[in-house]
Amino acid sequence: MAITAFYAAILGLWLVTLSARVIVFRRSEKVSLGHGGHATLERRMRAQGNLTEYAPLALILIGTLELADVSDLVIHLLGILLVVGRLLHGWALSFTPGNSIGRTGGMVLTLTVIGAAAVLNIAKFLG
Repeated sequence: MAITAFYAAILGLWLVTLSARVIVFRRSEKVSLGHGGHATLERRMRAQGNLTEYAPLALILIGTLELADVSDLVIHLLGILLVVGRLLHGWALSFTPGNSIGRTGGMVLTLTVIGAAAVLNIAKFLG
């Protein structure tokens, strides 16, 4: 699962980045739990949390396709779309103050990857 591992590693580094932004803000504002009424912290927390909510299932679905010997091109396409989607969404939530096309586009890409990978896994199973 070398291809999936590559995309998981990129997303792992993105999670470190998003997590660091939460930690730095918490320390500077002395907020130990929750968002403490800070909209900026809430956005940063949701960017971090959203990544941890969607990326694992997407990576599992991509990884099972890789194990099932689906074309490397398909695996790379799904991985690239997932990474781009998660970067767009996380950037829009954590680094910008308002709603943006990045947030919507990021979710569309992410859900497209999850849906496509799920359908491909079912098709592989059915034969």
